[in-house]
Amino acid sequence: MDHTLESFLEMLAAERGASQNTLSSYRRDLEDFDSFLGKTKPALAEAGDVSAYMGSLSRRGYAATSQARKLSALKQYFKFLYAEGLRDADPTRTLSAPKKRQALPKVLSVEDVDTLITSAQGETLKSHKSGAARLRAHRLYTLLEVLYATGLRVSELVSLPASAAKRNARMMDVRGKGNKERLVPLSATAQTAMRDYLGLRMAEGAFETSPWLFPSHGASGHFTRQAFARDLKDLAIRAGIDPTKISPHVLRHAFASHLLQNGADLRVVQQLLGHADISTTQIYTHVLDARLTELVEAAHPLARKEP
Repeated sequence: MDHTLESFLEMLAAERGASQNTLSSYRRDLEDFDSFLGKTKPALAEAGDVSAYMGSLSRRGYAATSQARKLSALKQYFKFLYAEGLRDADPTRTLSAPKKRQALPKVLSVEDVDTLITSAQGETLKSHKSGAARLRAHRLYTLLEVLYATGLRVSELVSLPASAAKRNARMMDVRGKGNKERLVPLSATAQTAMRDYLGLRMAEGAFETSPWLFPSHGASGHFTRQAFARDLKDLAIRAGIDPTKISPHVLRHAFASHLLQNGADLRVVQQLLGHADISTTQIYTHVLDARLTELVEAAHPLARKEP
């Protein structure tokens, strides 16, 4: 592979604090471009090469969102080469991403979320065959309480430090994308769930030296997002909810949508979710549109009334 690709990835990690997930995504996209070019090195590609590559993505059946992501990776790469003096011009400068249709996020109702959390809490109260089984039940309940209380990204949630449960504070400091920090509020219920789970871990003598709130024996040292997604779908089945409707990201959407339904400001939701750009948060404006329509129909003196 062209050594400039490795230099670019090193820059993302060192200067921008890109996460391992972000680096892996960039690597896959750039390796795909490298493979398409064949004998031509990516650093020497011209505008025609990039245009041909984008055309191939469409023929290969890539969705507009995937094409836009790959073009974004290339734009960042060539911008890096230009800034480092390795190229005289940026071949992606005049290229624009394909138009993509913004899909509305899947949103659970308040009732569905309540059913999930209540079911998870109920499972912590049952008798279990072992201490490990009891810990797993408490872990899932705690993950749900904290996720719905904070709207954290699943990667942020599973990698919370154990100290998050020890501070007994109404606000929690979270390190998110790009190594950026933000404060998110914690409900009393989420605080209690975290403390109880950590206390149970200590009582069972499990992972006593682990720095993570949700530790595991895996390479990362903490519970994985894939394992959480699996446990969440299993819980949905037991709770009588369609598992295809459930994922950690759907619960993050529910957090944001339910806040807006109850009068929260879009800018506040942006800050809580850790979105760098308000345009990312504006996907939830369909919630505001529905709420404003109901408000006008209920309160405006000239609103049409049913005959």
